[in-house]
Amino acid sequence: MVRLLGPQDRLLATVERNHPQVEVHVRGNEITLSGDPDQVASARRLVEELLLMVRNGQDLTPVEVTSSARILEGDGTRSPSDLLGQAIVSARGKSVRPKTAGQKEYVDAIDENTIVFGIGPAGTGKTYLAMAKAVQALQRKEVERIILTRPAVEAGERLGYLPGTLTDKIDPYLRPLYDALNEMMDPEIVPKLLAVGTIEVAPLAYMRGRTLNNSFIVLDEAQNTTPEQMKMFLTRLGFGSKMVVTGDITQVDLPTGTSGLRVVSRILDRIDDIHFAELTSADVVRHTLVGQIVDAYTKFDQLQMAKQAKQNNR
Repeated sequence: MVRLLGPQDRLLATVERNHPQVEVHVRGNEITLSGDPDQVASARRLVEELLLMVRNGQDLTPVEVTSSARILEGDGTRSPSDLLGQAIVSARGKSVRPKTAGQKEYVDAIDENTIVFGIGPAGTGKTYLAMAKAVQALQRKEVERIILTRPAVEAGERLGYLPGTLTDKIDPYLRPLYDALNEMMDPEIVPKLLAVGTIEVAPLAYMRGRTLNNSFIVLDEAQNTTPEQMKMFLTRLGFGSKMVVTGDITQVDLPTGTSGLRVVSRILDRIDDIHFAELTSADVVRHTLVGQIVDAYTKFDQLQMAKQAKQNNR
């Protein structure tokens, strides 16, 4: 019951927010629901699904509660405990698993396709889930190595002002990838795998001229690639390999030119074995405010574009 209700009954409060016409009372080991009959039936289904997840050993957060409610509000044929209950990798007592229906579809697409583009706002788990699938593939011996790369593009600051050698300057851009690796694997094993080349973390520029066979390759922050860089990266694909390309087209840091991620969907959208997964603010798994911030910026950008279009038409 404690795990079902959450710290300070946070999970219970999330259930109540999703069903405002239902009163929830907890006494001992019993939960009583009262109010609008349809809402009560919906809340009961949600509580039953959450109970299944808890019994299966899954740690719940408000994100899982809200995602489960949305799944149940859909066609009613999908079970949140089935969709969100399957762990990708487990390490250090923690399991990495999809937390929303959109994330589940993204993970399934990686299983079913050779190249997958994960496009969506910050906090939707694009890179984190892709890296989890890479670690899983390596552990299952489906690939021989993992290659993680991202373009070294400044977000408003200049590389040249950072101290140290070129490697020292680039390292901060690759740090998020190292951090995710250390969460998913034993931190003592990661340096050894990096040393022998089983795992490689490198800037995108280092990919030119290579053919990557039997590898799981993840390109992060792909919105900061040029169309030429995107073509260069995609043509590195070798036999027995998978590629996942992640990015947020609303956060382009390129000083000039067009983002390769913006145009690639128009070029490759009809090719078999290539999938474009679109994640939205509903898939944000950071603080609940992040989803609201993403929506607010999206509305602002749409208004700005509408104003610009009116001015151009005058």
